[in-house]
Amino acid sequence: MMNPGLIRFLKSAYRQEPITSFIVIVGAVDAALGGIDHSVSLFSFGLVLVTGALALRWWQLHRSQPLDLERVPEHYLPPASSRQPLPLLMTSKKYPPQ
Repeated sequence: MMNPGLIRFLKSAYRQEPITSFIVIVGAVDAALGGIDHSVSLFSFGLVLVTGALALRWWQLHRSQPLDLERVPEHYLPPASSRQPLPLLMTSKKYPPQ
């Protein structure tokens, strides 16, 4: 049985990075099957997949731009105190249902 904390960690990691997690899972399964079946080529292919996916993810994390904490947030709407209440929509004619 797997530890519930490990299951929770794997689920959250898979939700955040589904493509990388899928490649890591495929590589781990290939490596496990290659290790059980004594197939060096399948085992090494699995290890290359896992290593490549983790290296790609690491590269993506370090390539991203750092957050600029001094940037002023943009406001698209005026402050709530300056907003006027919206008028009520009323129709002057009653239309029969179709």
